[in-house]
Amino acid sequence: MAITRQSWRQAFSVYTQPEVLGMIFLGFSAGLPFILVSSTLSAWLADEHISLSVIGYFSLVGVAYSIKVFWAPVIDRLPLPFLTRIFGKRRSWMLVSQLGIAIGLWKMSQIPVDSQLQQLALLSVWVAFCSATQDIVIDAYRIEIIAVKFQGAMAAMYVFGYRLALLVAGAGALYLAEFVNWQVAYQVMAGLMLIGIVSTLLITEPKHRTDRSAAAIEKELEHSLKVKSDTGLLSSFMRWFVDAVISPFIEFFHRNGRSGFLILALIALYKMSDIAMGVMANPFYLDLGFSKKEIADITKLFGFFMTIFGTSLGGVLVVRYGIMRPLLLGAIIVALTNLLFAVLAVLEPNLYLLAGVVSADNLCGGMASAVFIAYLSSLTNSTYTATQYALFSSLMTLPAKLIGGFSGEIVGGYGYDGFFIYAALIGVPAIILVVLVMRIKGNVENDAIKSITID
Repeated sequence: MAITRQSWRQAFSVYTQPEVLGMIFLGFSAGLPFILVSSTLSAWLADEHISLSVIGYFSLVGVAYSIKVFWAPVIDRLPLPFLTRIFGKRRSWMLVSQLGIAIGLWKMSQIPVDSQLQQLALLSVWVAFCSATQDIVIDAYRIEIIAVKFQGAMAAMYVFGYRLALLVAGAGALYLAEFVNWQVAYQVMAGLMLIGIVSTLLITEPKHRTDRSAAAIEKELEHSLKVKSDTGLLSSFMRWFVDAVISPFIEFFHRNGRSGFLILALIALYKMSDIAMGVMANPFYLDLGFSKKEIADITKLFGFFMTIFGTSLGGVLVVRYGIMRPLLLGAIIVALTNLLFAVLAVLEPNLYLLAGVVSADNLCGGMASAVFIAYLSSLTNSTYTATQYALFSSLMTLPAKLIGGFSGEIVGGYGYDGFFIYAALIGVPAIILVVLVMRIKGNVENDAIKSITID
């Protein structure tokens, strides 16, 4: 069976598809609330002379993004009265979450910070919850609306929109607060959620395919766990819990067998080198003697454009070469770019060298991220898209963040050059795991071809 490889021109044409271009606006809608309940909110509280300890507690609202897997099954299975019938399964949840964000941001702008800090905290939690919910739905929509080979391009456009939102809700909100006030800044941001709302109204609902093997697994689980088939409230809840919460995990291992553990290990380790390095990046630049302005100019300007170029390149590579080979390339180059920082640590500080290293890091990181998102998307079953992808995305960052907590200790003991070599080395297991998964995947495909030939 011959495999047709697309030309570079055909590969780049993926960015002309309406579904791909539409991800810019959904990415913007996802990125806007994230920073408004994190760094921008911290700046507002600091400007109001709120104590640093209280500001630290406010950062805990971001936990919502890490635990979204707990309510993803509800989004996968629960229809919204009236709205689901009109807009469909994904668009209805998307619309409700976006309206929740807009209302929450507007209400935040009405709160007098000095006297109603608790109400502001509750509204921040509400916005974070709605934002995490929107992330779940957008991820599910992105996976279901278009074929797997286009997922890298979808991720690239999503990142582009997301990064634009970070600029608008970060620097843009700070400018508004400086020249007007914080209340107006958050009111404008609430209004900008119309970009996501209008996009949701214009996009089409994905086709929802029922997987027969998933349905069979659900019935087998219900039988094994002796879930009653009557219509009682307890039986109905147990049936929903088995089908929506337990079945997605069972189905994943049923489909992948023992290699499922290998795949989960790859998911947990793939971003570890990149995230661990990022924790110490800004302290490293400052300790080299670069000014805050120089760091901001290079990391924001070069970082923004090189990340966008990198994700766009990743999307094209997935279309042209499939997922696994670009995934391996991404794991290798992300580890290697950490060695560039180790070189930077032992040389005399040079602004042009810093710009080159930062550009290489963002280019490689952007490419690897787009390919990795495409890989995660390919692992989901259409019956459990939201639940399984939420699990994968949570697993993708949690171990890396835990490892990142020890970064300061390593810098203190071995210096920055030793730390960046360490950051490169912890990328090696991801490279090995990609090779192992590629080998298993290749063996399975070869067995399937042999089976067809014999038949």
